[in-house]
Parts: sequence; structure tokens; C-alpha cells
Amino acid sequence: MEIMGIYSKFKECGKVTTDSRAVSGGEMFFALKGENFDGNEYAMKALESGARYAVVSRMSDVARSEDPRLIIVDDTLKTLQDLARWHRSMSFVDGRPLPVLALTGTNGKTTTKELIREVLSRKYRVTATEGNLNNNIGVPLTLLNIAADTQIAVVEMGASHPGDIKELVDIALPDFGLVTNVGKAHLLGFGSFEGVMKTKGELYDYLRRTADKVFINVDNPYLLRMASERNLQSDPERPYSLLLPYGLEYQEASVLPSDADCPYLRISFRGRIIATNLVGAYNADNVMAAIAVGEYFGVPFEDAVSAVESYMPSNKRSQMVRTGRNTLIVDAYNANPTSMEAALNNFSHVHAERKVVMLGDMLELGEDSLAEHMKVLSMASGMEPSCICLVGDEFRKAVEKLEVQAEVKCFADSDELKEWAVGEELSGNVILIKGSRGIRMEKVLEVL
Repeated sequence: MEIMGIYSKFKECGKVTTDSRAVSGGEMFFALKGENFDGNEYAMKALESGARYAVVSRMSDVARSEDPRLIIVDDTLKTLQDLARWHRSMSFVDGRPLPVLALTGTNGKTTTKELIREVLSRKYRVTATEGNLNNNIGVPLTLLNIAADTQIAVVEMGASHPGDIKELVDIALPDFGLVTNVGKAHLLGFGSFEGVMKTKGELYDYLRRTADKVFINVDNPYLLRMASERNLQSDPERPYSLLLPYGLEYQEASVLPSDADCPYLRISFRGRIIATNLVGAYNADNVMAAIAVGEYFGVPFEDAVSAVESYMPSNKRSQMVRTGRNTLIVDAYNANPTSMEAALNNFSHVHAERKVVMLGDMLELGEDSLAEHMKVLSMASGMEPSCICLVGDEFRKAVEKLEVQAEVKCFADSDELKEWAVGEELSGNVILIKGSRGIRMEKVLEVL
């Protein structure tokens, strides 16, 4: 069936799902196949649960059925992506194509996306990526959530290999782009930091070809280099300027000091103190990005500030949690060398009598892994915390290589750390908790 035919059936449904367990009635179910599952095996279950149609692979057993609710295609994932691209192309606001902002970066992209959503929602009806559904499945699902009354879409894009961003922008067809930053992450997939820059720059490559706009933190030399290499212009006097600049230094904003009693990020900007619920000075760039996007789209400054101040972080990102015994700075959703350095640098400026650092391995760093873990350990030790708790084999190897003056305890996994914390009954500490998603550092939270 041609994509236009599938699109007409999608319009009957208005929503899609890739999870047969999530069917509530009327959906178009896509039977995707992964390494450990085959959605085709659940297609009939999805229909029995109330899905209107099920898109299945021509090579699957279920395709032999004569059920008219089955839509048989060569590649279900490609069909999902093609359908999303078509729906995006057919979405309009007052007779004009729906504006789509694509956002990527090594760190902070989900927080920045949430802040942008909050700011733009003060004036527009916004469709944005839910959670971090930012891969070649999540991006199409986000686009297919665009409703008839959506006025702007914000699409987060993740990458772990060269070509990932190119694939996603070719689906989303963005009019605007924003790269939060570039750093050392997924080096096993990218091969090097240069590989990271090249892949994130695929968003710039696309927007240069389409002559659309790029929001850029001009305080960041790596982003400026990426823009310069692509001949993007920031001079407002030039008629084909593609860059929309922002940045703390560029806009003469400043981060105010924080301490254990007031650990949240505060920014002095345009005679106003922006008091956020985010922990970490590294979030200042994310705030400035959201305000810049809001300003471009006509959101009044005070409304943008109010939106930023009302945003509450979730999902273990830049959260401050006060328990009955300790103050926790929780940034345990993910970790890489760049975000570790930022988190530790921020923690070093938190004034407290007793500080504990709990760090989990940074995954997917390839041959650079030991050197990067040693750098992080050295930085943590230099802060002279009361104790450093390390989870994972990579940090254990780093401890064996370094002479660390601080008290260091190594644990095989987060369950072992949790068991130790229960016995220690830690109290009266400010504790930084950070690690890669696969280490699951959040397990220790309930006993602190």
C-alpha cells in the first residue's frame, strides 16, 4: 500500500502505538521487530484489544491472514518513518507549514526541550517529544502526535553513531535547529570527539541546505567552529543570516552563587533574578536557550521567565531532594565525561560541612574509558569530600591506577552500594549522585 493510502487510514485513527499492551481503542499498531522481540507476533492481540489497524511485515506469519485490518508492508519501521514525514509535511498553521524545532546535543537536550516546551506553551499549543523518545522510533512517534491544533513542534534527537542525526532530520524536516553542546559521549560509537561534532553537526548541515534558522550558544567555541565550518552567518546585516545567537556572556547574564541552603540555579539577566528549580550552573545554558527560543517566537520575556521558574525537573535530572537525613543532588539519568565534569564543578561550589560523592561508571567510552574515569576520579578527589563511592569496573580500574588521598569505596554494582548505605545510615551530608543509565544509581536514593 502506498504511503498516501496508509495516511488516510492513519487519519481514521489519529494515533499510533508500537506496544500492544498500550492499546486502548482505535490506534494504528506498528509491529516493529528488534533484537529480542517481534511485534508481528502481537499484531492480532493488538487488534483484539481494539486497535483499528495493524501494520505488519510482509515476511511475517501474520501477513498470511486475510484480516482486512492488517496493512502489509515490506518494512514496518521505514513505513512508520515515512508516515511521520508525510504527516509532518501535511501539518499546517493558518495555511502555513507547521514550524518544527529540532534539538540535539551531548548534554542537556531533554532538560532544554522541556524548558522550551514550557516557555512556548505560554503562547502556543505545543507538541514535544515525551521523555527522551529521541531515536529513529521515538522521533516518528513524536511527529505522529502532532494534532490538528498544534501550532509548533519541538523534537528532541539523540545519536550514538555517525549518520543518526541525518536520518532523523530527514524524517522531521525541521525549520529550526538547536545543538545544546558537544562533548565526550558514546565514543565507542562515534570513534572520537571529532566524530561527535560531525554527527551533531548533521543538524546544521540540513538547515544550511534548507536556509533555515539555527539557535546557537555563541559562548561555546565548539558550536561556533561547527557553524563556521558550514559557512553559517551570524551577522544580522546579512540578508541570509541563519544564526540566532544567545549565551550567558553574549547576553551579559550571570549565574549567582549557590550553597546547601539555596542550591538552585539563579541567573541575573536584564535586571531580573531568574530563580529556577534546577540544580547546577551547567543548566544556565539550557535556560538561556529556552528564553532565546521564546523571544524569537514572540513569547514576552516575563512570561518566559515565569515558565522557566515554574518548571520542575523530573526523571533524576538536575534534581535536589531533601530527605529526613541528607540533601541529595540527583543527576543519575546518564553520564559522560563532559556532564561528569560539569556536575563535579557545580558540586565543588556547594558549601557544606560534609559532602559525599557517589559516581557510577560512564559507559560506551571505548578505548578512552580508563583515561576518562581517571580524570573524573582525580577531579572528585581534589574536592576533598568526606567520602567517594564508586560503582562499576571502570572506576575500580581507575582507583588501581591513581593514588587518591580521599576516602574511596568501590562497589561492583548499585545494589552493593545500596546495601552499604543501609549499614552506614548516612546523615547530615550533601550527596552528589551521578552515573550512566545502565548503572542505575537511583537505587540508592531510597536509603539516603
